[in-house]
Amino acid sequence: MKFQVNNKEVFASTGGQPFDKNKPLLIFVHGSGLSHITWVLQTRYFAFHGYSVLAIDLPGHGDSEGPPLKSIEDMADWISDVISSVGYNEASLIGHSQGCLVLLECASRYPEKIKSLSLMGGAGAIPMNPELLSLAEDGNPKAVELMMDWAHGPGGHFGGHPVPGLHHINLGATIVKNGSVKVLGVDFRACDNYKNGFEAAKNVKCPTLNILGDKDKMCPLKEGKKLADAIDNSEVEIIKNCGHMILLEEADQALAALKRFVTENHPPN
Repeated sequence: MKFQVNNKEVFASTGGQPFDKNKPLLIFVHGSGLSHITWVLQTRYFAFHGYSVLAIDLPGHGDSEGPPLKSIEDMADWISDVISSVGYNEASLIGHSQGCLVLLECASRYPEKIKSLSLMGGAGAIPMNPELLSLAEDGNPKAVELMMDWAHGPGGHFGGHPVPGLHHINLGATIVKNGSVKVLGVDFRACDNYKNGFEAAKNVKCPTLNILGDKDKMCPLKEGKKLADAIDNSEVEIIKNCGHMILLEEADQALAALKRFVTENHPPN
């Protein structure tokens, strides 16, 4: 599905079903350098079970018109604009990694628009390794390799993707490389610059789920718990033997957690 936000063309997957404005809206927001493709299993379930789904490509990512937005704050405002642009007053938001920072800031700024938050592999801050940041900003493909190696836990390195024929690390690397490595650099810089996560968390009043991997090296478990503690009405679900790419490494467990939480707090039609 393509639509306009601030006079720029945006692409979003609708999970294999037509977009229906009469159903509750779920918006899925990907992590740094990635795209809507990472959410393929989770979005398909919700699209066939009473929801309208938008797994968006952020500006400059995937099939959305650029340029990429340079700050988490700008991305948060843009998510609010997405909700309005598709004719809704509110939505439930699901994010991964950088997407969690974006949704925290969005929920803090626009509480009346957010029905619930689901944060996967999130933390209140995501400081970047200086070497990795430099490689990404220089457009060096090595940045993608390092990111994917660091982001996956033991299961992701071993293999066993739930979609036949796919491999965890190769899939993630392909998604990033199909865009621009320099777009990854823009995202990394936005994460590194963002310092308002815990202040934003204090302003979040909607039900919030934190799905965390116990082997996450990018947003360690203790940091995810620290963020959860800062959010009122927040709960934690820990997935064992899982790294940062929870939505791919343990897609079925991630979906099960989302199904329970989202349907309780934003029931389907």
